Amino acid sequence: MNFRHTSGQKSEPEINLVPLIDVMLVIIIFLMLTTTFNKTAGLEISLPTADASSGKTTVSEEIVVAVTASGDVIVNGRTVPGKSVESIASALAAVRPAKGPEPVVLINADAQAAHQNVINVMQATQHAGLARVTFATRQERAR
Repeated sequence: MNFRHTSGQKSEPEINLVPLIDVMLVIIIFLMLTTTFNKTAGLEISLPTADASSGKTTVSEEIVVAVTASGDVIVNGRTVPGKSVESIASALAAVRPAKGPEPVVLINADAQAAHQNVINVMQATQHAGLARVTFATRQERAR
């Protein structure tokens, strides 16, 4: 048997990139579907731990208020100038929707935040006429 290439031309090995591209696209789609997004990714807030109930309600609108360890108040991503109840209430009233159901105010308070700052936010929600208030916590990991 003669296994020599008789045409006289040397064939160069080629690399097929189509399977590599297919695998990379599958990996990208997998990562896009399994990635979770965090609303407070840019803030350095250490939430307190609590036992959270498993029942969740659907909310059409929510106002996110963050209280940092240094006492700064951030309403829907915008820092509130001043820490007084009146300035926080005016910031809450500015982001409150004119129509639709009453929004839920979600308070993300740092575990090291002063208690008075959290109380100021709660009083500001009352002054702004917002009655639905909830707190964000993280679940403690099982040991």
